[in-house]
Amino acid sequence: MATQMFEGRGHAAVYQKYRFAPGKELQQTILSYLQEKKAVPAELAVDVGCGSGQGTHFLGEHFKKVVGTDISEAQIQEARDTPCMPNISYLVCPAEELPFQDASVDVLTSFTAAHWFDFAKFMREAERVVKPGGCVAISTYTVDMSLRYGDCSEKLTKIFRECWDTILKYSHERLKYVLEDYKEIFEALPFPDKKRITDIYDQIPMTVEGVVGYMESASPYQTFMKNDPKAATSLLQETEKRMLETMGVSSRETPVEFWVRHVCVLGCK
Repeated sequence: MATQMFEGRGHAAVYQKYRFAPGKELQQTILSYLQEKKAVPAELAVDVGCGSGQGTHFLGEHFKKVVGTDISEAQIQEARDTPCMPNISYLVCPAEELPFQDASVDVLTSFTAAHWFDFAKFMREAERVVKPGGCVAISTYTVDMSLRYGDCSEKLTKIFRECWDTILKYSHERLKYVLEDYKEIFEALPFPDKKRITDIYDQIPMTVEGVVGYMESASPYQTFMKNDPKAATSLLQETEKRMLETMGVSSRETPVEFWVRHVCVLGCK
């Protein structure tokens, strides 16, 4: 079964508040592939491991019916509580047991979630539910983010990465699939027509508060909090203070550019 890491209501609420939607470059990469394979327009798109629905909302703009699924009831509740288009709905279920008929799904996606799945079982489900000629798009952003703000971008990125490296010490072993750019997930995809793109860069509009909140929403930080709440809280507070001082501003709402690299596995059945 999938590894469950985002179960609590508190974590789900932080996740909903601070996790960002797929960036424009990633969106365009996926849509261009679907157009190339003539998988759009499509009747049904399913977003597996949807969390609180950031990627699902993007799909709602392009498909007739979109269903987001997640194993976490707390995450699905957050998704349902967030305003969305009327063609989007949500279901609680494991990625390895999708409640869809054989060959009924036009497009199957997963954003920053597939490394938590049981790959073999999930890929069998993808093979079962996706229509002939249907597509999958499985993506994640990597851990090598950077920050840009005026002439202090280098210093700001250094401060962020010092904090991020401390948090990543508490990572689950499954982070290795992200660090390997989803190579194993690509190899496990049973579709004959497939490719993996590892150099999609997106600028995500953020604030200082948003960057710190993103780190708080990460599963390693939640593990850190359980092990040493005082040190974990202090780390984020000190990091935010250092960022503001380096930028020469006082407001947590000051905008910064948050640059992420995406990896995307695309396949057509």
